[in-house]
Amino acid sequence: MSARRSTPGKKTRMSKNSRPAIREKGLLSPLTVRPLTDGRFEILVGQRRYLACKLVPLDPVPCLIREGLSDTDAISLSLIENVHRADMHSIDKAKALQALYAKHGSYEGVAKESACSIATIRRYLKLLELPPILQDRIGTAKGPSGISALSRLASTFSGDEAVAAYHEISGFTQRVQEEILKRCDGDLERLDELVEEAQEGVFDIRRCGVASGCQLVRDIVQGRLSEAEFSSMIRAATPGNDGAASTTTMLRDAATSL
Repeated sequence: MSARRSTPGKKTRMSKNSRPAIREKGLLSPLTVRPLTDGRFEILVGQRRYLACKLVPLDPVPCLIREGLSDTDAISLSLIENVHRADMHSIDKAKALQALYAKHGSYEGVAKESACSIATIRRYLKLLELPPILQDRIGTAKGPSGISALSRLASTFSGDEAVAAYHEISGFTQRVQEEILKRCDGDLERLDELVEEAQEGVFDIRRCGVASGCQLVRDIVQGRLSEAEFSSMIRAATPGNDGAASTTTMLRDAATSL
């Protein structure tokens, strides 16, 4: 079968397990193609499966033929398949989502067609605002959750400042990176202070159910709030306590009332 790709991309790498599976069981999921005016077919979905079939070899290759598709719809179909590939580079995925956004003109339209959440789409598109040197450092292993800190970095800094901030925070976990970026408010000097605090373990605390609870834990750990003051706060916040109950009892009662 003569075919060509609908969109340009990087060299395709084949899975080591794909060829034996196709040789033994055939192609379980057919390609999606559309006819061209010269008698050939253009692959819209399944380029990697087609390459695997050529290596087996498998001929003919099962295909679903989609007729009457416009160029825009054909490209959109190909992009949607790529968006959901687990091994797709995060920047390539961002560019695919950007192309879908150009087509629809809204996050809602992209979300409906790609089955990605609007929050995920926004995070990926933010990656395209990073300097090229940082985009090159993003690997294929970073999924929607793995790009959160980089997306926040792009929202907080730009250009050389983004590169400087990246080098400052790159050694921390993603959660700590996000916390530092959120608190620095785009100020590199403040970021330096927060990095020092992070190195001292200030942010090495699990997230609580509410932001105020997390702050209380930090205040206790850092000695800004004594146990007696904490107990007084719990008594004041626990309705109907008799003043004699232990802090542990009051915390348990308060938690069960939420």
